[in-house]
Amino acid sequence: MRSAVLQLPSARTANESRKVLRAALRQLERAEIYLAAVTYMELDDREAERAVNQLRVDLQSLVRYLGERRSSLRE
Repeated sequence: MRSAVLQLPSARTANESRKVLRAALRQLERAEIYLAAVTYMELDDREAERAVNQLRVDLQSLVRYLGERRSSLRE
């Protein structure tokens, strides 16, 4: 069985593309956990806290976008 992640995007079937997007979403879920952990460390650095918050917002946007892409492949 070939890995959908290792396939070139142009060579992936719709099902393989869904698998790749799901794998990406799982990785992003892990990233959310790590960023949440950093947020609660109370770094006492306003600039760093602002950057972490921006990363969390960007990450949430990316998760929504990829989730929508994955849903659109089902149709």
